[in-house]
Amino acid sequence: MIDILVIHGPNLNLLGKRESGWYGTVSLDEINELINKKAKELNCKVKIVQSNHEGEIVDAIQRAREWAKG
Repeated sequence: MIDILVIHGPNLNLLGKRESGWYGTVSLDEINELINKKAKELNCKVKIVQSNHEGEIVDAIQRAREWAKG
C-alpha cells in the first residue's frame, strides 16, 4: 500500500463557491471524495490537508515525511 499526502493550498476551500465561470462548480469536498475513491481503487492510503497558511502546509509536510511516499 502506498501512503500519499495530498495538499490543497490557499483559497482552494473556496472552489465551487466563487467565480464558477473561472474555477468551475466542483467543490473541494467533491474533489476530495474523488481522490478518496480513486485511492481506494488503487489500494492507496491518502491523507488530505487544506490550509490557507503556508506554515501549516510546511508543518503538514514535515509531519508526514516519514509516513507519506508521494
